[in-house]
Amino acid sequence: MSRERVWRWWLAAGAVAILLQYALPEDGLLATIAYNVIGLSSGLAVLAAVRLHRPERPAMWYWFAAGQLTFVLGDLTYELYQLVLRQEPYPSFADVFYLASYPMLVTGLLLLVRGRGGNLIDAAIVSLSLGLVYWIFVIYPVVVGDAGSTLERLTSTAYPAADMLLLALIARIVTGPRAGTPSTWMLGLAVTLLFAADTGFALLPEAHFVDPIFLLSYVLWAAAALHPSMTRPYQAGAPTGVGRARVLVFGACSLLCPAMLFLPSIRSSPHDLIAVAIGDGVVFLLVIARMAGFVTQVDRSVLTDDLTGLASRRRLVHALSVAPRPQLALLGLNAFKNVNDELGRPVGDAVLATLGARLRDQVPAGAVIARVGGDEFAVLLAHACADDLRVLADRLSAALRSPVNAGGHELYVGVAIGLAGGTGVDAEELLRQAEAAMYAAKQAGDTARRWSPALDERAGEHTRLGGEIRLALDHGQFRVVYQPIVELPSGRVAAVEALVRWEHPQRGLVSPVDFVPVAERNGLIVELGEWILRTACHQMATWRRELGEQAPDRISVNVSARQLARHGFAATVAAVIAEAGLPAPCLAVEVTETAVFEGGQAVVTLNELRDLGVRIALDDFGTGHSSLNLLQTVPVDILKVDKSFVDTITEAGRHAVIAEALIQVSHGLGLAAVAEGVETAAQAEALHRLGYRLLQGYYFGRPVADPNFALSTAVATQDHMRALRP
Repeated sequence: MSRERVWRWWLAAGAVAILLQYALPEDGLLATIAYNVIGLSSGLAVLAAVRLHRPERPAMWYWFAAGQLTFVLGDLTYELYQLVLRQEPYPSFADVFYLASYPMLVTGLLLLVRGRGGNLIDAAIVSLSLGLVYWIFVIYPVVVGDAGSTLERLTSTAYPAADMLLLALIARIVTGPRAGTPSTWMLGLAVTLLFAADTGFALLPEAHFVDPIFLLSYVLWAAAALHPSMTRPYQAGAPTGVGRARVLVFGACSLLCPAMLFLPSIRSSPHDLIAVAIGDGVVFLLVIARMAGFVTQVDRSVLTDDLTGLASRRRLVHALSVAPRPQLALLGLNAFKNVNDELGRPVGDAVLATLGARLRDQVPAGAVIARVGGDEFAVLLAHACADDLRVLADRLSAALRSPVNAGGHELYVGVAIGLAGGTGVDAEELLRQAEAAMYAAKQAGDTARRWSPALDERAGEHTRLGGEIRLALDHGQFRVVYQPIVELPSGRVAAVEALVRWEHPQRGLVSPVDFVPVAERNGLIVELGEWILRTACHQMATWRRELGEQAPDRISVNVSARQLARHGFAATVAAVIAEAGLPAPCLAVEVTETAVFEGGQAVVTLNELRDLGVRIALDDFGTGHSSLNLLQTVPVDILKVDKSFVDTITEAGRHAVIAEALIQVSHGLGLAAVAEGVETAAQAEALHRLGYRLLQGYYFGRPVADPNFALSTAVATQDHMRALRP
């Protein structure tokens, strides 16, 4: 039996045992033994559960077990009087054990509600309303009743007083804002049954009717301990808020006192009338106080971000609307979704709180700093110029650049900042401008970008271009060209990279730099990318059939982040290469660091492609801040060293050192390295000396639709390949 199911079997066995015990003769020995076995087993089960689940806060459960077992000692003592001594004294030593169990149970419940949170007024409303009923019908009759002695009167009063304390703690559990676990709710039900059983014992002439309630309470204490959720009193995450159930409870309790005035027994008793009037007045005042607190809480939550304590978007908009010379900086975190997805929301919240505190430390006095989205912050200077905002943006960027320690992780979170400002612009328009500038900064890889009308014109142009891309796909305006990747020193074309070109009927040749980002944003890159993939694979298969050994070994196809994020992309690739009759190792997919930086489905897709036999090339390698980390998480076969390192490879400097280090990393990891952007013979010679054997660039051939591999090799290497051969 798995420990996750022990509590279910315990509840089932307990229910059967209670039914059997109740069916036995009331005064029989078997019924007495069964009663005590159930109680004793429940107390011992709580102790066993602590050993089974090993909670972080075991003290609470030890107190519960002690209370249970002490209560059982009371049962045994009382039955000793009845069965052996043939006496039924009241009070007796049995009451000593019974009453001693309540402080133990109360201590455990206090430990339970210690981290409950919420408003104490809520618990006061519930406990006072129910407590008034209990006072009038249970406690007060005992106090003024015909008890034979002072000790008997005190004992009779102690039981309902202890129940009142349990009632208050129950109210605290019920009204707390955080969601309880199944274990917590079973504890609450066990306490409620104990309260009901004590009440029935005090009011009913025949105590045998409440025995099953006492026993069910026993069983539920143990079931709560045996449930796996006993290790955490409350569910992680945000508070549950004010739900319908809580509203119903508060409403019923508020109406309970006035409703009692309709009872004839209350109206005929001056004492009861006074008690109800006082209780009704106190509950009314508590409800008013709670409503005032609720209004304050709503106002605070509307104007303040709960997580960071910064201003909310609503408060920022109001501040923008009254600022005489507003300057606004909107900060968007880069790849923050990766933190939440891979490390969990608590770590993400810790990062946001830390960054919010850093921003607060950097802004000048009088500035408004707000959290306006999940991973977006804004800073408003109410009376400033554009230069002031630019200086502040540089300072904020530097503050966020330092690593954040959260949840045992050292995290680096990039930021893009959009700047906007000026008089005569309403608050929402300023926010829109700052947002447009922020996204432009993200796309360009800049730290900050200021809004200008050109950004809106560019956005409009992108919208028009997106529509034309759809028409271009439908009318076959795209074509694929191929650029050789040459192997040194032989000069053989070892591979080709497939590139897309758009021959627009009016615009002429449209650069991929202009239309690919637009296709990425509107999703057409998926359809365009699949067409490029199919075209390239069929062309590669044709070369293999027609050229034999002169054909390149593989063809590389660029794959976008959107394609990688699709769950069925690997299946699409498998279908395309099968349709073309192309072996999987003859295809390489090229991905950028940014496309796989956030992990998730992109990395899953790459692993699926690797399983097919497709090779993985990491494009523009060395330009990202996490390049080496990616080699540990992403399946890679080929590194394509970025052109920025090749441009100055013939000069002494950092780029040459980095290029040399990258080829050493490639050799050490067993990866192929391709140097991109080779434009001169001097660059080719320098790269060859460093150890590069695969080069790509205009020096060896421009992208063309129908390359002549033999001719390309001869022209590109005619004067230099001899010098490169050993």
